Amino acid sequence: MHRMHNEPGTVKGPETTGHTLHGDSHYDLISSLMGMGVNRPNSRMVIELAEVRPGDKVLDVGCGTGSLTLTAKAYAGANGAVHGIDASPGMIDLARKKAKQSGQDVIFDVGLIEEIPFPDAAFDVVISRLAIHHLPDDLKGRGFAEILRVLKPGGHLLVADFKPPANPLLSHVTLAILGHQMMQTDVWSIPPMLSQAGFVEVSSGPTRSPFLAFISGKKPVH
Repeated sequence: MHRMHNEPGTVKGPETTGHTLHGDSHYDLISSLMGMGVNRPNSRMVIELAEVRPGDKVLDVGCGTGSLTLTAKAYAGANGAVHGIDASPGMIDLARKKAKQSGQDVIFDVGLIEEIPFPDAAFDVVISRLAIHHLPDDLKGRGFAEILRVLKPGGHLLVADFKPPANPLLSHVTLAILGHQMMQTDVWSIPPMLSQAGFVEVSSGPTRSPFLAFISGKKPVH
């Protein structure tokens, strides 16, 4: 969920103080090569960490071109409902095309993390991969409060975001995809933000990916 830049030939999205990506096809290609495509290893890993189960209602915040969202649908199954939102109209257009081509019943809409266009207690699981690092800290806080609002009591959030890899080659590859500001992001600052927003059972740690860490939290039942 990111700030919109008015580049020639792009559709202007909603105003936000985050940073918005527009390299749709380029981003999708390189992401796929890194295992982040639909049903690829990285995407399956994130969905399994999120414990998406058959019948779950799932929201992907900052869904980009929809690879993680479409993977979530494979786990939620026919009785589940999966939605993706992103601030970039170009990303959403490509995500919709991918959903149509795959025959997956997944709904993608332009939307902001600070104004999630769903009612209270609508989702069992909210996921977000490589989106939170684009947000300034004040917007992170507002976004986490909104995610808490749309989660059902006992529902949970799983964030998978960048940690600088030790391997210099991986650093160059991830930098090429995600831009220089990712190198300034401290993923370990997110857990206290979740606690402050009202999440409980907040946890964090490494993943099997050399460039992703996870952070999770639950909405209190009472």
